[in-house]
Amino acid sequence: MIVMKFGGSSVADAACMREVAALATEALANGPLVVLSATAKTTDTLFEAARRAEAGDLDAALELHRGIIQRHRGIAEDLFPAGLPGELDLALAALGAELDLLLRGVALLRELSARSMDAVASIGERLSTRILAAHLGAAWVDARTVVRTDDRHGSALPHFKELNSLAAQHLAPFLGPGRAVVTQGYIGATASGHTTTLGRGGSDYSAALFGAALGATDIQIWTDVEGVLTCDPRVVPEAQPIAELSFMEAAELAAFGAKVLHPATIQPAVEAGIPVTVRHTRRPHGRFTTITAEVRTGRPVTALAARGPITVLTVSSAHMLNQSGFLASLFQVFARHRISVDLIATAEVSVSLTVDADAPLDALLEDLSAFATVGVARDRTIIAIVGERLKLTPGVTGRCFGALREINIEMISMGANEINLSFVVRQEDAKPALRALHAALMERPVGEAQP
Repeated sequence: MIVMKFGGSSVADAACMREVAALATEALANGPLVVLSATAKTTDTLFEAARRAEAGDLDAALELHRGIIQRHRGIAEDLFPAGLPGELDLALAALGAELDLLLRGVALLRELSARSMDAVASIGERLSTRILAAHLGAAWVDARTVVRTDDRHGSALPHFKELNSLAAQHLAPFLGPGRAVVTQGYIGATASGHTTTLGRGGSDYSAALFGAALGATDIQIWTDVEGVLTCDPRVVPEAQPIAELSFMEAAELAAFGAKVLHPATIQPAVEAGIPVTVRHTRRPHGRFTTITAEVRTGRPVTALAARGPITVLTVSSAHMLNQSGFLASLFQVFARHRISVDLIATAEVSVSLTVDADAPLDALLEDLSAFATVGVARDRTIIAIVGERLKLTPGVTGRCFGALREINIEMISMGANEINLSFVVRQEDAKPALRALHAALMERPVGEAQP
């Protein structure tokens, strides 16, 4: 069997739903599990409605609610011009009533907990999947009965052993040649039944989790580009699809800003040895990218990615000089505040680190100031150059620095693995840096490494 995941742009309206249904029908011999995101912009609208309710503006929240439900009814009515099937009509009405109740509860309490936000956010995926399942005549499965998670609402972590058992119980019986099953990405539930979400972009992760649990032969990520590209095409129009990627390359690109894949998508597939293919919904027979653990391309440079804004912290202390244990003490502070560090560069008496722009820094900085001085540089971007033989190919770094000769580089990281060279630049320099690097490295490919 295969897993077919479709993002919000792939199910944006009735015409898109028909295309998705046609692709699923074409794959019926493989017994596809179809995993959907919410329709385009629905999740953002749900978040906004919840925030309006929390602020006490219930009328505005309910107006957004009506827009969401009307839009989905419009999609359903387009797909069923003779009238909605009774089961679908009831399902849409129930979801509308549930959302209404949630928003009224938030407005009454003037409190929007992460748990309540997850309950609101889940409505989008449940609406889109109800409509597609009815149109396909396929079984509909509530992902919350399968994806067992912890209670970190907004960014829940799956319990793999329970998830595998629940997939065998609630999904496997419906799967088989000639049958499609439709379920939701992004959402799960705790053992006590409270709805959770896996974080923005978590539908890709859901697809990989389902594929690994069910022993899929292919996890297909259907989106609006022909695979993973050599760079973001909105920044570099000359970017080209990459036919094959290793899991390591894909993971690095995803972690450093490639928008096609959610970073956590890679790991379940790696562990299960399942290839991931990234395909264009509107060009199903066009070019696509295959990602597997076995690929060995031998390319010096495969692609570029960028992530920002990020913040650079420079921690300085004379106590670092010839003192063991300083870095351990430093990272204990980050661990205590649950702040993840990406890049690290060290000198004799200072350490530079990058963190997400929205990391809660006030308490962290207060703790760090007890034993060091801390410089903070905001609005920076990480530029990542990824390739299997990057570290082993002479001349790559020369081309990089030559391409960036007009741009100030504030931090460099290379050596943690052999396939990633990362720079930190000011956010306003990120696009020029990507264009210059792509021209130097991708449009004039670096030569093969010397034996």
